[in-house]
Amino acid sequence: MMSSENDSEMDCSDSDCGDTGYEDYYSIQPWGGGDVDNDVDPEQNRRDPEYAVYDCLRVEEVERLLNESVEVLSNSLHVTPSLAKVLLHAHNWASQDIVTKYRTNASSLLISSKIKPTPEQVPGTKSQRGGVCLVCITVYPADRFSTLTCGHSFCKDCWCMHFEVQITQGISTGISCMAQDCDVLAPEDFVLSLLTKPNMRDRYQQFAFRDYVKSHPQLRFCPGPNCQIVLRSKEQRAKRVMCSSCKTVFCFRCGMDYHAPTDCGTIRKWLTKCADDSETANYISAHTKDCPKCHICIEKNGGCNHMQCYNCKHDFCWMCLGDWKAHGSEYYECSRYKENPNIAHESVHAQAREALKKYLHYYERWENHSKSLKLEEQTLEGIKMRINNKVMNASGTWIDWQHLFEAASLLARCRYTLQYTYPYAYYMESGPRKELFEYQQAQLEAEIENLSWKIERAETTDRGDLENQMDIAEKRRVTLLKDFLEV
Repeated sequence: MMSSENDSEMDCSDSDCGDTGYEDYYSIQPWGGGDVDNDVDPEQNRRDPEYAVYDCLRVEEVERLLNESVEVLSNSLHVTPSLAKVLLHAHNWASQDIVTKYRTNASSLLISSKIKPTPEQVPGTKSQRGGVCLVCITVYPADRFSTLTCGHSFCKDCWCMHFEVQITQGISTGISCMAQDCDVLAPEDFVLSLLTKPNMRDRYQQFAFRDYVKSHPQLRFCPGPNCQIVLRSKEQRAKRVMCSSCKTVFCFRCGMDYHAPTDCGTIRKWLTKCADDSETANYISAHTKDCPKCHICIEKNGGCNHMQCYNCKHDFCWMCLGDWKAHGSEYYECSRYKENPNIAHESVHAQAREALKKYLHYYERWENHSKSLKLEEQTLEGIKMRINNKVMNASGTWIDWQHLFEAASLLARCRYTLQYTYPYAYYMESGPRKELFEYQQAQLEAEIENLSWKIERAETTDRGDLENQMDIAEKRRVTLLKDFLEV
């Protein structure tokens, strides 16, 4: 892109351009799965390495699903629904495993679930004579006492106060007995029978529902702000899912932003490292660089890394400052980090400097593609404005220019994948597999930059040439994911 111009400097009103934001990139072919998009070819879905089958459920649908599991287990084991729910929650809702273990050794299963076995093997209130409550040291008649399955008995007021304190702290299914050194859990029906305040009962049930969903391997809360949707998938893998309500795209396994091809554990380590070292990286990674030919200061104001100096017209790479013409065959050298083969024999300080240098190499590229995504949003707004003007001037219809939005959507999808290849490469061991990965990464990056360059000059780019570039970029992306996406 040219350093002296910004095609998106004109404002774009909501009435003319629609909603602004990152979701605009996915308005043509949204990221989704399952039955969300019935128009997508099933064969195309099977070829997509990121495809996942899932459902978006409302709270009442999830409650019905959970209650059905409780009822089935309760009938199978002939226990109360309350006990069945505790067992399911303690064992990640694996009904068949619970049935097998219960029939083999019921007492052992109950103890492991923090439930005290009773002769009836169900929680409930035992007969209790009147006496002194050991918490409040007050004498009460028998009907003022309640006894947990462990046999510990306290007055109803003390139980109620204990539950309210726990619920206020956000605890629900983890509420245990008040007796010292007793970790027996209070089942749901026992708690609800003693809570007197309606607001406390509601909060307890809300917190319990949260705990049940979190312990269920097929369920995941949508991480979108104030979203009540729960997603269900039988594929308990790191797959891309999108909420049907708020359109948030995230990883089903960990609930974080979708991060293919990097796995959940690696991206968690990477984000923690970035949070710790981001100030160092931001200080070193400047927003401006000098043209390598005429040395004039250049500011990057677009997503494309193919730079053209407005002063001397020199074409170069923003990342490595190398001649852009050489990137057709040597782009691999730009994205690849060159390890020092003798670093093991260097001093501790030299090794520390090398470690920082390696981290900054990957962090700068990670951050650069993140910024490029945001800058390309501005480019899209400029495209919207220009297309709107053309339509108003009878220079074609919106349909005639739709391919530009499809190109922008694909560019965002490819760049998003490319961004997450850098944490993957950072933690990858050196060897033939890493060399193959870096080769495919470099090929994808080269095609993305070509696509970005052509989109920013969309009015002068032949439509056939643009669509051909889109096809090449997407094939590079899918090939990389098929070879390295861990499922």
